[in-house]
Amino acid sequence: MKQLWCAVSLMAGSLMYSSVAPAETTSGALLQQMEQASQSLNYEFAYINVSRLGIESLRYRHAVLNNKVYAQMLQMDGPRREIIQRGNEVSYFEPGLEPFTLAGDHIVDALPSLVYADFQKLADTYDFVPVGRTRIADQMCEVIRIVARDGTRYSYIVWLDSDTKLPLRVDLLDHDGETLEQYRVVSFAVDDGVRKMMQGLEKANLPPSLSIPASDKVTFNWTAGWLPVGMKEVTQSRRQIPSLNKPVESRLYSDGLFSFSVNVSAADKNSSPQLLRTGRRTVQTEVRNNAEITVVGELPPSTAKRIADGVKLGSAQ
Repeated sequence: MKQLWCAVSLMAGSLMYSSVAPAETTSGALLQQMEQASQSLNYEFAYINVSRLGIESLRYRHAVLNNKVYAQMLQMDGPRREIIQRGNEVSYFEPGLEPFTLAGDHIVDALPSLVYADFQKLADTYDFVPVGRTRIADQMCEVIRIVARDGTRYSYIVWLDSDTKLPLRVDLLDHDGETLEQYRVVSFAVDDGVRKMMQGLEKANLPPSLSIPASDKVTFNWTAGWLPVGMKEVTQSRRQIPSLNKPVESRLYSDGLFSFSVNVSAADKNSSPQLLRTGRRTVQTEVRNNAEITVVGELPPSTAKRIADGVKLGSAQ
């Protein structure tokens, strides 16, 4: 597996060649076109996701019928796992679980999250660097690197089909330029035939929607002292963790591209500082003043530690 991962990662260098780079503003416009194309065109992708955990083979179909979005993601190997979107409802069919439906405007597990980002807002904190042009899935692509100006986050390299502006490859890189995850299209189609294949979903019987109870307004006796530029609080909650038998207070933060949560609970005999990292996700735990502070999310370890160290206890907000 290690040899396969290295081979896939090295393909970038062998396929790339330089060209006259467009202005960075043009790169931002191309990324906006990618977001629009991904949500408006009728298309089908056969692609792989490569990470430290292995390789997934998937198929994703997307169509717009009567001004409503329909999408389907299917895991091609192993147990059948399928996710279907019909408008603002996303239904999950998982092995060993009762099917269920949740509210949502896209399938979170399908395309890389940056496909749905607001690049006009991200332009305040990220640079969009043109790299050149190359071929992916037998198509000419524009290549753009997305880098946070303050250096506190991972970076992306995106390959966009020159004709449709759809993303044909996305690499997530760490600070050392090592590939953490790769999304890579093997073959794709953009035509009316995809829309016809998806018409059956208009009248399909989907599982009932799950109701998520509204969270109560809570006030925490702590605040995040330092955050990467552009990160804003999205939600906060207090919940009881049965396995821990204690309440945990959480704040979720996002800049529109990466997200993480800060979790605070009472320390106990099992609490200890630790760092865990799996691919893009980092778990950084600190123990201070009888409190266990854990940062979980899409962050480099150095950034997660700085956030955890900066949490101010006893500061109500």
